[in-house]
Amino acid sequence: MAADAGSSALQLPCVFSPKSRQYLALCAQDGRLRIWNTDSKTLHQEYVPSAHLSATCTCIAWGPCRTVKEGPRRKKRKSEVDQVEEKADLLAMGTAAGTVLIYSTAKGALHCTLDGGHSGGVNCVQWHPDDSLLYSGSDDTNIIEWDLQTGKMRSKWKADRAAVTSLCVSHDGKLLLSAGQIIKMWDLDTKEVYRKFTGHSTAVTTLRFATTRPPDSNGLYFLSGAAHDRLLSVWQVREDGKDKNSVVSFTLTDEPQHIDLVTSNSKEEAVRLAVVCKDGQLHLFEHFLNGPCKKPLSPLCTVQISDTKDSPVPIPLLAAALRADTRTVLLAYGNHLQPVMERVEINTAERHVCLTRDVQTSLSLSMETTVSKVKTPIVNAKSRVLVPGLPGHQAPVKGTSQGSEKRKKDTDTKEMSIAERLGEIDLSTVSTEKGAPKGTASLQTDNFAVLLVQGLESNDANILNKVFQTRKEMVIKKTVARLPLSAVLPLVEEITKRLQGHPFTAVLMVRWLKAVLMHHTSYLASLPDLVTQLGVLYHMIESRVKMFHKLTKLHGKLYLLMTQVATSDNSNSVTDVDHTAKLVYEEESSDEDEASGDEGLPDDDSDNWEEEETMKEDEEDQADEEDEDPDSRTESKANGEEDMEHENESEEE
Repeated sequence: MAADAGSSALQLPCVFSPKSRQYLALCAQDGRLRIWNTDSKTLHQEYVPSAHLSATCTCIAWGPCRTVKEGPRRKKRKSEVDQVEEKADLLAMGTAAGTVLIYSTAKGALHCTLDGGHSGGVNCVQWHPDDSLLYSGSDDTNIIEWDLQTGKMRSKWKADRAAVTSLCVSHDGKLLLSAGQIIKMWDLDTKEVYRKFTGHSTAVTTLRFATTRPPDSNGLYFLSGAAHDRLLSVWQVREDGKDKNSVVSFTLTDEPQHIDLVTSNSKEEAVRLAVVCKDGQLHLFEHFLNGPCKKPLSPLCTVQISDTKDSPVPIPLLAAALRADTRTVLLAYGNHLQPVMERVEINTAERHVCLTRDVQTSLSLSMETTVSKVKTPIVNAKSRVLVPGLPGHQAPVKGTSQGSEKRKKDTDTKEMSIAERLGEIDLSTVSTEKGAPKGTASLQTDNFAVLLVQGLESNDANILNKVFQTRKEMVIKKTVARLPLSAVLPLVEEITKRLQGHPFTAVLMVRWLKAVLMHHTSYLASLPDLVTQLGVLYHMIESRVKMFHKLTKLHGKLYLLMTQVATSDNSNSVTDVDHTAKLVYEEESSDEDEASGDEGLPDDDSDNWEEEETMKEDEEDQADEEDEDPDSRTESKANGEEDMEHENESEEE
């Protein structure tokens, strides 16, 4: 009965247990699974999945009824096998995270978890008549056959180009119907397509086999319903393969939400059908499936429920189940959190039946036992009252003593005017000086958290710019930590918008985004539509980071080139040595000093001066030809020795 749940996120799954219809399983808006007993009208079991907020339940299917001897408590019940009847035990739940949870009503706990198969959300689950096999269809366009004995998948195949939104297994367990927008019939032995049926323009949400006859007898029929479609189409599986169009159509007032039918085993037996539409009405049909019928069939009877007020308001029907008696129908109506279950006898001779029920009284009676009485706490004079909300949004409440209250009651009987009340509230900022009175109430307008919330609510760019311009990490962390949860998503949207702007503002916004993700990850992870909320931010970050790897490679290459250029410049500066001598040492410098010291002597020889001049000229020529003529060095040495001898002679004289 996975098809009953549908694929729309707005439709909450609600399914009766097979055969005895003893239990009603449904998932409400809070993500919890509740199983109600239809006989006692009480809550039988409640199960809270670990990820009931992030991975909400999308579809429910009851497993085939089985005896307890096949269950997990087989050894304890061996002596009572004859007394035990078949009961509905296992319940399969598909989640938006792609996992399938198997819950056992006999144990009152989770039986097993089937994961690792789907990459998208599960839209439909369907049991095989053999209770050890389960089929699931997902947004990832695949169908998986699960083996519950091992908890692993036996096979997986691609069913359609679009998401698989509905499944149904034939009564003999040989055929499987799957649908996205095209309905396909699969042979479960070979996993190959047996037939294709086209005719719906939107996603098919409901598939049910209407007859139990074999496919090669021209007597196998099934029906289908699609989203936003006010018709139920009946298809015939013909032996010659000429089954392109639907043979019968049932008219509805809205999209089908829940379907229950009694199958036809022969041509002489009519198909009984109960359809609950999205508008909350129930339509009953009865038809003999024997070939095509051109005219759409209108319902045999339409049932509505309204309250007992002066201006009646319709009460939506959630699910309906046909009983063995043709006149009795089991109804579930009201709210998903607290449904009302009732067996009703309906006179099908009337085309329209309106039932009046007082839902409020029945809800209050059933809820009275579960809700405990609220006790008012006694506030002490010394206790400090904490006002909910942001710090700074409301002035602190002072706990007054009992004596002052008595005095007020005796002396001051008049109520304070609004002007007097405003006068008592000090709106000025609290002075930080030591002499300032303590405990004065003030509204902290300089608090960044208050400013940020005001800017997000009023969409004031000036306030937001003032807050976002801060660069202090501690201020950013404290501001984000003080934000209420309702302001987290608007802040993320504003950060996303500003990240797409100038890179200078993006640098500042990254700090705010980091602080938001550090403080509020648990809240963001609990959002069911997290992908749509953060999709723009994720794609923008991915596009920005996509070039980072290439830029780092380019940066590395440029750094390598620059270092090589710098080292080559340094090597060139070392090789270009200045060849001009800083200091020249000459051996004859001592002779010049002696000669300069003898200038005033009267007996100086003029020939010596001439020889010295010629020697200097020879030395200059020798310096130029020093590398070419090594013999010139020896000559100069000889001349030097001769000069030394002449000078010594002159000194002796």
